[in-house]
This record gives sequence, structure tokens and C-alpha cells, in this order.
Amino acid sequence: MLHVRVITPADRTDEVLRIVLECPGAAHAVRFPGAACSPPGDVVEFSLAREAANAVLDELRALGLKDSGAITVEQIDLSISTAAEKAEEAAPGDPEDAVVWEELAARVTTDTRLSWSYLAFLALATQIAAIGVLADQPILIVGAMVLGPEFGPVAAFCFGILRRQPRLLGTAVRTLVVGFAAAIAVTAACAGVSRLLGWITPDMLDDRPMTEFIVHPDRWSFIVALLAGIAGILSLTAGKSSALVGVFISVTTVPAAGNIAVALPLAHWHEVGASLVQLGVNLAGMVIAGVLTLLLQRLLWARFGLRITSAPRPRGAEPPITAG
Repeated sequence: MLHVRVITPADRTDEVLRIVLECPGAAHAVRFPGAACSPPGDVVEFSLAREAANAVLDELRALGLKDSGAITVEQIDLSISTAAEKAEEAAPGDPEDAVVWEELAARVTTDTRLSWSYLAFLALATQIAAIGVLADQPILIVGAMVLGPEFGPVAAFCFGILRRQPRLLGTAVRTLVVGFAAAIAVTAACAGVSRLLGWITPDMLDDRPMTEFIVHPDRWSFIVALLAGIAGILSLTAGKSSALVGVFISVTTVPAAGNIAVALPLAHWHEVGASLVQLGVNLAGMVIAGVLTLLLQRLLWARFGLRITSAPRPRGAEPPITAG
């Protein structure tokens, strides 16, 4: 269940309550007349099943509350209520399968920002991957995969395509390009210094059977990227962070960047090209799968949303409580 708090001008409060009371997936409606100070107005709070969230939030946005008030949504960890149980039963589908598009939009927008923490994590992941390549240690490659934050911009790119938002697309591309370029540059510089100190030599890239897959992209690389893209989007929409870790381990984006970073100062030019192909194959596979997954989810939940908004409220549902 979700907890929704709405700040609304007094002349729109009745309309807000109508939207809430007509939704069978809503419960525990409470009205606080004149409780809001900034912006001024009434406050309406209610519990909402995730499956019904898109329909209700769309109607609330249509009232212009983004500009004249506010809509806040939080996850409810525990709700002991028969009314809440009935609301979840009345909403079609399963809560874990429901995609709250506003929630997803906020998350991908946050994850695609080109922040110092994003650059730091990607640079650290790339350096760990580079060490794993030089030492031929798969465990370091896996650690670098888990640490890499690159799926955030990939998911934002998929969402930008679905919603036709050029600005989000541009931000996602910039974050990916600048992030990988900076991470490779920092790691290549460190590798160059290490070569001058005699810590690494070109022959370290000649025989490494455990990590050689990084420079040999094939059809399986693309298939894994497709599967990882589907799993990544599903983990975001379902709020399954543990599943997202598995996505990071599946794709060879950060290891490819790490391989490029060490191949440059060690003059293994053929591996630079092969790693770039590996990086491109993985990104392309995740984008294709991510867009198709989001499109299918939107088609399915658009149909559910129409059923929710047109359905009558269950008989015996509790009226809203007015506080104040």
C-alpha cells in the first residue's frame, strides 16, 4: 500500500475526495480543512493500492495540484486494516507487478544525474575491473560489476524513449558518455603510471583465460544483455533491489571499460576495439530489452487503470474522516 498526502486549494478539495472515494483501491481517506500553510489549503490523506496508483495520480495531476498544491507518495511498510485489505483485493493485479509511473520517473531522473558520487563509483568500479583483467581474477570482475552504477542512466534512456522526453534522453547519454570517458581516463592514467613503475607489463594481457571473455563479444553477450535489461527494468518497477544486483553481475559494461583502460597504456590496440564492441553490445541489448519491457508494462497497466477508474466503490466502504 501507498500513503498519499495531497495539499489542495479549498475549492478543489471536494473534487480530490471524489477521485479518492470513486477508486475501489483507496481507503482511509482523511480531510484536514485549512491545515496546509505553504502552500495554503486543505490536506487530504489516504491509503492507496499500488495497482490503482496510476489512475488516481493522473486524475490528481489533471486538477493542477502540482502547481497549486502538492502530491506526496510514500510506501507503507505495515498496514493493519481490513479496509486496506479490501482495497488491495478490489484493485486488479498484484502489488509487486504494478508500475507506478510517477515513482519510476522520479527514480530514473535521480539515478541519471551526473554527480560526483556517480563518477566516483564508476571510476572505482573501472579500476577494480582493470586490476581483475591484469590479474586474471574473475572475482574482482564480479566485484566491479556490482559496484558500477551505469544501469541508472540506461534505465533513464529507456524511460525517455517510452515517454518521448528528449531532455531525459540527452541527460542519460551525457551521463553514460562522460561517466565512462572519465572512468577510463582515470584508470588509464593509473595504469600508465603503473607501467612506468614496472608494476604492469604488456604480456599480462596475453594469457588470461579466466577473463578473456571480455574481449570476445558474441551472440551470447547480446542475449545476456537482453535478459539483463528485462530483469533490470522489472527490478526497478517492482522495487526489488536484490534482483538489480544480479543485473549488474550479468552485463560486461564496466569490465569492458576496465579492459580499455589498461589496453591503452599497454598498447594492445586490438583489445581496445573488441572491448568497445563488448560495451556497445551490452548497452544496446539492455536498451532494446528495457524499452520493450516498459512498453509492455504500460500497455497492460493502461488497461488496468481504465478498469479502476470506472469501477464503483465497494458497498459499505468507510466515508472520509474530517479532522479539525
